[in-house]
Amino acid sequence: MPRTLTPRPACRLHPPAVICPLGDDAATIVDRLFGGQRRLAISDAFTPGRPLPLGRVTTPLPDDGAWPVAHRSRNNRLLAAALTRLAPTLADFRARHPEARIGVILGTSTSGIGETEAALAERRRLGDWPADFHYQRHEIGSPSAFVAEHLGLTGPAYTLSTACSSSAKALASGRRLLAAGACDAVITGGADSLCGLTVNGFSALEAVSEAPCLPFSANRDGINLGEAAALFLMTPDEGGIQLAGYGETSDAHHISAPRPDGAGARAAMQTALEMAGLTPGDVDYLNLHGTATTQNDLMEAKAVSALFDTPPPCSSTKSLTGHTLGACGALEAAFCWLALDAGRLPPAVNDGEPDPALPPLPLSAGGHAALRYALSNAFAFGGNNIALLLEKTP
Repeated sequence: MPRTLTPRPACRLHPPAVICPLGDDAATIVDRLFGGQRRLAISDAFTPGRPLPLGRVTTPLPDDGAWPVAHRSRNNRLLAAALTRLAPTLADFRARHPEARIGVILGTSTSGIGETEAALAERRRLGDWPADFHYQRHEIGSPSAFVAEHLGLTGPAYTLSTACSSSAKALASGRRLLAAGACDAVITGGADSLCGLTVNGFSALEAVSEAPCLPFSANRDGINLGEAAALFLMTPDEGGIQLAGYGETSDAHHISAPRPDGAGARAAMQTALEMAGLTPGDVDYLNLHGTATTQNDLMEAKAVSALFDTPPPCSSTKSLTGHTLGACGALEAAFCWLALDAGRLPPAVNDGEPDPALPPLPLSAGGHAALRYALSNAFAFGGNNIALLLEKTP
């Protein structure tokens, strides 16, 4: 049974607004998520002559032609598409709380770098910057500044960039703002768009697979990259689905490789559980970071095995969407939200070949299940680890 040691502040996550390779409306995303549908397309758009599976968003995005030049980027267009989905929830909240102080806390690792890449190419070709070039598009703070200005919000607005843990850390930061009474609500989550810098950067690390990725398989050989935006309205209300806990650690083992024994990852999960007053046995589903690289999956399997006497059903949804980098923490928290809401398990999708070098994990076969607690992991360069604990309240 849950063991709540002290009352914890309420932190309700309202229905997520998501645009990702699985789609941009909840019904489609639910069908593809729980149906285990890979949505990766083969493309050499960023690696000419080397086709790679990429998780690209194919649904139409808002036109940014009338926006201030500093806000025109694919990253912000992804956010604008997600904001369209969030609009009814936000409008209802603002109608009930017209004087609410609303913050914007987002995570990203690319911001508008793709547009700067195109501008640099034109400068090399023509000798000058494009007329509409503005350096603020690729500033890390651009996403939160855009959302706050787009919505006319004047509360705290800042962006976190800690590589692949960025948007998960944004959710934790939003919860802290609510607990401190600094905001009455927070728009939180993150976005990352595909660009040459990240695709070629991960390729240079020899971390990219030329085939659809295989998390926790004996045949895994690297990640597929993707793009997404995922947003939540977070409020200090009881009920619904709560962000019940989080755990953040930094083991600083290596600039890019994870600590082999998974100690930092284990501590992050343990801290999230302790914040929620839970034990490992209370967790009903675990969304693994599961990049399908040799070292990450080994480290994470060790961390899970060390923490759980009997691990819960688990899966990595990156086999469906690709690794969406700074957006993955919020995106996979959204998948956990959908799992809790629907009472369904996202299936683990790989080639069915277990790796005998890994501690065994009960990879999910999908299907319906009684779910109350879901734990979601996000790990990043520099040993930056975070785990989020979501609860479906009775």
